[in-house]
Amino acid sequence: MDNQFFEQVIWGNTVKAYCLFGGIILLGLILKRFVSRRLSQLLFRLFKKFAEEVKIDTFIALLLKPFEFFITLATLYLAINQLKHPLEVVVFHFNKQVNNVKILQPFTLGELLDKTFLFLIILSFFWIILRIIDFVAHVFTYKAIKSENKADDQLVPFLKELFKFVIYFIGFFVLLGYVFEVNALSLITGLGIGGIAIALAAKETLENLIASFTIFIDKPFTVGDLVKVDGVEGTIEKVGFRSTVLRSTDKTTIIIPNRAMIDGVLENMTRRNFRRVKFNIGITYETDSEMIKKIIAEIGSFLAQNTQITDTSVTFDSFADSALNIQILYLVENIEYNNYLKIKEEVNFKIIEIVGKNGSEFAYPTQRTVGEKKS
Repeated sequence: MDNQFFEQVIWGNTVKAYCLFGGIILLGLILKRFVSRRLSQLLFRLFKKFAEEVKIDTFIALLLKPFEFFITLATLYLAINQLKHPLEVVVFHFNKQVNNVKILQPFTLGELLDKTFLFLIILSFFWIILRIIDFVAHVFTYKAIKSENKADDQLVPFLKELFKFVIYFIGFFVLLGYVFEVNALSLITGLGIGGIAIALAAKETLENLIASFTIFIDKPFTVGDLVKVDGVEGTIEKVGFRSTVLRSTDKTTIIIPNRAMIDGVLENMTRRNFRRVKFNIGITYETDSEMIKKIIAEIGSFLAQNTQITDTSVTFDSFADSALNIQILYLVENIEYNNYLKIKEEVNFKIIEIVGKNGSEFAYPTQRTVGEKKS
């Protein structure tokens, strides 16, 4: 009696087939998280020695969703294949050419689903590969941070993008070949004028790619350097496949194509030995020459005593409309920017102290009205 119940046919399928369909889906939904974690743990063993300093949780977090997606697809494929109807229903016909003869061939819903599942399974497979590349890049980034060589910090993101681009390229042609049954080689050779158009469209991308290799070979800058490119100033955060990311002093993200980074006038301010400081101070005309000489001597003596300051010059520069200008010039060793600002601040406060101590004042624009004498 029970066997008769399960062998009943409803809408082209037996009750047993429907039970298997529902059971496989239910089992897949229940076990997909557990199986995904287990597969991630097993795969991590291949990278265990390479990634000793990185926790396995990072690897699992990256691979969990791709594995769950893969298992969900496999579950649905197995479940759907338990049914016969409507998979055998012809959805459309297409022409297939054999020996220069066109043959009208039926295409069933089941074959369409097979193609769809194959497409998604290939996508999930390459998704897993891309996540593994992300993990390998994460490990190398962690090791690069611990090393003193800044070139590593710059190289890792670039290689990550390069390998991912290669995987995208391979994945695209695998989909063309296995899902759409397109001969990739024939497609490339048969592009003709279309290929020329694509090459022209990709011209700028190729130029930026070549520029990125030039940056890595010549090393005009590394990650963390403060640079100025055609008036744009910022700290290098990342050198990518196509562009370089800068962070300006006001924390704005600036993205510049790699070609512009090597074609433009680039000033690497981190690699300079000293920072130059030059400015004028104006004192009042009531200050006599002896006071001026004393102020100049004391400022020069103070600058000379600072071990982080060199090439000092303090001179009586010019007569302005409202002030006697003293020019101050010195170089500060290339230290961390905040320390550089502190030294400038210290010098400025000392100048105020010296000018006041010598009985002079800082000048500001003034006007004096002289009245006519009465006869």
